[in-house]
Amino acid sequence: MQINGPAQVHGTQGIKPPHHQPAVKTEPTSSPSTVQGGDKLELSEAGQIAAQLADVPDVRTDRVAAIRQALADGTYETEERLNAAVDALLDEIG
Repeated sequence: MQINGPAQVHGTQGIKPPHHQPAVKTEPTSSPSTVQGGDKLELSEAGQIAAQLADVPDVRTDRVAAIRQALADGTYETEERLNAAVDALLDEIG
């Protein structure tokens, strides 16, 4: 709808715009594999590390199997490991 002053109100217009718009001509590219002026993505070091962490499984089944075997053999709970656990507990409770 166009309003041209208080006495000139026009009715509805057709679907096509009132003015002629020339078609945009595009030139074919020399090769479909060339990209000009496209977006670029760069991940920070933290982003790269986060992407690598997404690939690490939640459970390291090889480590779990090794610890289960050591527990079954009785070789997991050594005097050195127990002392380290007690020291860490004492450090935590202060």
